[in-house]
Amino acid sequence: MKLAVGIDLVMISRIAESLECFGDRFLQRIFTDREIAYATAAPALTLERLAARFAAKEAAMKALGLAGRGVGWRSIEVTTSESGSPELQLHGAAATFAAGAGDLALSLSHEGDFATAIVVTHIQPSPTQ
Repeated sequence: MKLAVGIDLVMISRIAESLECFGDRFLQRIFTDREIAYATAAPALTLERLAARFAAKEAAMKALGLAGRGVGWRSIEVTTSESGSPELQLHGAAATFAAGAGDLALSLSHEGDFATAIVVTHIQPSPTQ
């Protein structure tokens, strides 16, 4: 197994701009219903929560090598464990392509106008590596 890491940084203000320009269409294209419900449950934190989840999706794509494979944004979902820590759930094409990956570790953070996420996992290297 090979260690794989993905990281992403998102400007919270860019998420705000996307919401202003595209509204519900943006939310429904990128986020699952559970992610939207979680983010909007605390209006003062909605933008930070959405930005962190967007960063998590990007970081997961990087760690799992999913870019260019036709994986939709909603097939990578950030959920919250009973203890309150963020977790990743993979659905559809994301789950299929990541079938050889080990457990996914996710950490989220936000400060000022930035949200970041890091994903760490183990993947089975291809035979050519």
